[in-house]
Amino acid sequence: MPVIVNLDVEMAKKKISLNELSEKVGITLSNLSILKTGKAKAIRFSTLEKICEVLQCQPGDILEFVTQEKYDALFNHE
Repeated sequence: MPVIVNLDVEMAKKKISLNELSEKVGITLSNLSILKTGKAKAIRFSTLEKICEVLQCQPGDILEFVTQEKYDALFNHE
């Protein structure tokens, strides 16, 4: 189930840095970076809620489900 994390897009819209978001959400910079780069395997609802609260967005603005074919085309350049 390919899920794309669009956290960087929402951060750019709100003009907020990774450091600032980390402080406001209350998670480590390294964990937030793992999430931002799409390397996280899971996210707690409480963390997602805090991120959405700080960025004033919906979970669907951050997480996007795509088909495997689209994921491969976007990230594997096949």
